[in-house]
Amino acid sequence: MRLYKSIFTIAVIVMLSCSNEEKQTMSEYKTTGTVERIDAALDSIVNADATAEIIAEGFEWSEGTLWIEKENMLLFSDVPTNTVYKWTEAKGKEVYLTPSGYTDTVKRGGETGSNGLLLDANGNLVLCQHGNRQMARMDAPLDQPTAKFITLADKYQGKRLSSPNDAVYNSAGELFFTDPPYGLESQRDNDPKKEIPFNGVYKVKTNGEVILLVDSIPRPNGIAFLPGEKQIIIASSDWKNPNWFLFDVVGDSLTNGRLFYNDIASAKGQPGSPDGLKVDKNGNVFATGPGGIWIFNKEGKVLGKLKLKNPTSNCALSADEKTLYISNDMQVLRFKMRK
Repeated sequence: MRLYKSIFTIAVIVMLSCSNEEKQTMSEYKTTGTVERIDAALDSIVNADATAEIIAEGFEWSEGTLWIEKENMLLFSDVPTNTVYKWTEAKGKEVYLTPSGYTDTVKRGGETGSNGLLLDANGNLVLCQHGNRQMARMDAPLDQPTAKFITLADKYQGKRLSSPNDAVYNSAGELFFTDPPYGLESQRDNDPKKEIPFNGVYKVKTNGEVILLVDSIPRPNGIAFLPGEKQIIIASSDWKNPNWFLFDVVGDSLTNGRLFYNDIASAKGQPGSPDGLKVDKNGNVFATGPGGIWIFNKEGKVLGKLKLKNPTSNCALSADEKTLYISNDMQVLRFKMRK
C-alpha cells in the first residue's frame, strides 16, 4: 500500500510540473469520424482499429497540409488569417509563418493567405499564395521561416493569375498548379480584378515558362500524379458538378481528359466537395470530397471512406504512408491508418 501511494504521489507531482503542451501530448487526443469499408482491399490500407485524432483546432479554414519528415513536423495553412501553422508531437500547434499569402500593405478583402504547400527538389517551401496571386518559394530555410518570397509564376501571357490553389512537382522539377478564383476579393469569376477569363491548370517549366494545360475545368483544385507520372488527377470543386478528372501526361500537354470516378453525384448534399488529394506509392488515392476522405485504387474504384461531419480540404501522407494528416475545416486531424 505504501509503495502504491508513493508511485501515485510521484505521478501527481510529475503531472503538476508539466507544461500545458506536455500535458496535451501525454493525454489522448479526441477522435472523430467513422471508417466505411466498401471493398476488402481497404483492409491492407486501413486497419480495423484505425482512428482519426483531432490534433489541432481553432482555425477559420485549414488547408494545404504538408508533412515534413526531416523536421518531424506538419505544416498547414489557415487561409483567411494569412497564416501557416506548424504542428509537432512535442509542442502541438504554433504559428510558423505570417503573412503567408499576402504581403502588400494595401488592405484587401477575400481569402488572402496561402493555400496548398509543398517542397521543391531542394527542400524549399513552395506556397500557393491567394493574396499575392502567385506561386512562390519562401526565401528562407525551413527552420528559420521568414515572410520573404521569390515568385515562381504570377502571370500567364501577361495577365495576372487569380489565386493558385494546389500544386505538385514532377520528377523533372516542373511545377503543375491549379488556379481557381476562390482567393479573389469578391464575386469570384465575376470579380472585376480577374484578368484571365477561364480557370486554368498550368505548368511552370524549369526555365520559368508558364504553359496552359487545361482551361475546361470550372473549378480546378487538388492535383496529383499517379505513380509513373504518366497520368494526373485533377479535382473540380464546382458545386454544380463536382468531380475528379484523369488526364494523360504527354510532353507539355494533358490529353484524353475523362472522369476518374463517375458516381460522385450520389454523394451530393454531404459537406465538402473534391479538393486536395494525395497518392501513395501503390497508386491508392486519398481524396477530400463530399462527406470526408474518399479512398480509391488507381483504377478509380472506391475502397472506402473516412466519414467526417465537417468539410475536408486537403491531406498529406507521412513518409511511411501509414498516417494521413487532414485539414478538416476548423480542425486538423491525424488518421493513423496502420501501425
